[in-house]
Amino acid sequence: MAVRQDTIWERFLSPVMRLLIDEEGLRRYADSIDWEKEGDRFRRDDVIIPSYYSSQNFHGITGGYLTYNAAVSYDPITQYVVPPNETIVRQALIDAVKVKPRRILDLGCGTGSTTLMLKRAFPEAEVIGLDLSPYMLVRAEDKARNSGLEIVWRHGNAEKTSFRDATFDLVTASLLFHETPNEVSLAILQESFRLLVTGGQVLILDGNQKTLRQLEWLNDVFEEPYIREYAAGSIEANMGAAGFEAVRSQDVWWINQVTGGVKPIATENVRRYTPTSVDNNDLEGLGSPAFGIIA
Repeated sequence: MAVRQDTIWERFLSPVMRLLIDEEGLRRYADSIDWEKEGDRFRRDDVIIPSYYSSQNFHGITGGYLTYNAAVSYDPITQYVVPPNETIVRQALIDAVKVKPRRILDLGCGTGSTTLMLKRAFPEAEVIGLDLSPYMLVRAEDKARNSGLEIVWRHGNAEKTSFRDATFDLVTASLLFHETPNEVSLAILQESFRLLVTGGQVLILDGNQKTLRQLEWLNDVFEEPYIREYAAGSIEANMGAAGFEAVRSQDVWWINQVTGGVKPIATENVRRYTPTSVDNNDLEGLGSPAFGIIA
């Protein structure tokens, strides 16, 4: 297990955050659930937890996301650390959807905040949230139940989901890529490409890589083991390498970004990403069954 870093978060921000959240309420909620029993409902024997995920602490939590403490504390903290407002930032991903999805997969769904928003935005679609942590899925299911939303929650690795080829119209990931090494992010995009139908769309919401490169001190605020590698990389380039076209990033309040791409009709001799390869404002012209156009 990684040794906890002496971060700005640990020294200064964590004590302030504890004044903003209802710790007693969180403790009562945590005690109301048999986390191991509930987690066992989601655990799949064929899911192998990768070392990059199990050997690191995230956000000052020993054991990272493989503990129920992470599932309990994630939402109360995230609402304060995603400026200017967590819901506004997540809504940017919803607003970037250009297809009419019948089947949606939300990778690294965590406690399901974006997953729930996707279901509300597309109530007729089948929505599946996938995550490596069964504890996060327990929390996500609880939120969906309280909201009256029917969502499928699945334990799995975004690099290798085990879903069949070309079975989703939309694949999304929110605040996932900055918590993975670059080669893993590329593998997730390659898996997304495999899962999407022709003309299907992938959308990635995460920190703004240009901003993170310019403001090095931001990388020291939280315990994020892969944040510098993420900042130095390019989601756009990885999308192109995975075979996507119409690749484009949109700044979200300067501190975040939404990057999208489309699986092209011709998957042989796929053109690699260039900024002007496809007009991103005319995605319907790609002929997707998600648009009701059969290629």
